[in-house]
Amino acid sequence: MKLSKTLLATSALTVAAAGAHAQDMADSMTLVSWGGAYQASQQNAYVAPYIEMNPDVSASWDESSAEAVAKLRAMNEAGNVTWDLVDVVASDAIRLCDEGLAMEVDHDEMLAPAPDGTDASDDFGDLIVSDCFIPQIVYSTTFGYRTDMVPEGAEAPNDICDVFDLETYPGKRALEQRPINNMEWALLCDGVAKEDVYDVLETDEGQDQALAKLGTIKDEVIWWSAGADTPQLLADGEIFMGSTYNGRLFSVIEEQDQPVAMMWDAQVFDLDGWIIPADLPEDRLARVMDFVSFATDTQRLADQAKYISYGPARASSAPLVSTHAELGIEMAPHMPTDPNNAANTFLYNYEFWADYRDDIDAKFQAWLAQ
Repeated sequence: MKLSKTLLATSALTVAAAGAHAQDMADSMTLVSWGGAYQASQQNAYVAPYIEMNPDVSASWDESSAEAVAKLRAMNEAGNVTWDLVDVVASDAIRLCDEGLAMEVDHDEMLAPAPDGTDASDDFGDLIVSDCFIPQIVYSTTFGYRTDMVPEGAEAPNDICDVFDLETYPGKRALEQRPINNMEWALLCDGVAKEDVYDVLETDEGQDQALAKLGTIKDEVIWWSAGADTPQLLADGEIFMGSTYNGRLFSVIEEQDQPVAMMWDAQVFDLDGWIIPADLPEDRLARVMDFVSFATDTQRLADQAKYISYGPARASSAPLVSTHAELGIEMAPHMPTDPNNAANTFLYNYEFWADYRDDIDAKFQAWLAQ
């Protein structure tokens, strides 16, 4: 059942009042994220400065975001939610909100306005895809490939369907061990028009079609579950190409100087952000709300882009994106939203995967086990 805006505002004001007294707020937080370069960007951009401002507070990380839905369901069933703030993709936020496992928030009461006074809800705009979702970044899932493994006489791969072309581009691929993105790419490369992909994918026949296309390269696939897997496989030369988050590829290309390049074609745009688990004790909720207001303000989200090539979710943050904190290179050209990178994007359907994820995932995992 949805909370009224008045009740949410009252709750936020109550928590804000409690937050005025440090003794009323918990002195530790358990934050859940994805590990690797992305989590490091969060630590650098807003956790470290928050702790510096609040030296009596500690924050620990749990790198379980990929299993956030299942783990929050289990914690709720056991009546023992140990997490305070959870980083999730948008479709998982929708699912957790629908199941009552995430707290509904009033974005304008809880989050800082833009520097010019624009309300947070207007600054985040359409990226607030759920009443429980607090957006952080726009990212994409795309492919990286080893430049020194491109076959002699072949052009560098620049089309999503090159992933399925084992004749021109032999070698191992890395794909995520879940249906999302893989099913869409498979249908695109099996002749389904971009605008028809989700209509096809909601049918049993369409799901079988996608799995059959994936089956043509299944023997050459290494399946990954952590965002750091593909960059490591590329760095070690164990694969020719692989999918992962664009920020992870930026790290292996620009920071590690590996012979890897990006293939932006049909990159899948997605959103990442925070949810607050439902029914946190008052002292933990007070601390979390104080932190998340700080962590998602205009400057902090712009600061995150100094460490990783993800676009900040606030409109007011974009003009503040500048250079990499260590490399000194301009970050804007490395963002998935840059016009040179976004010539052919695929827009992820959050509602579809919120509705169909469990069923299609079961089918996908059974296919993997065959």
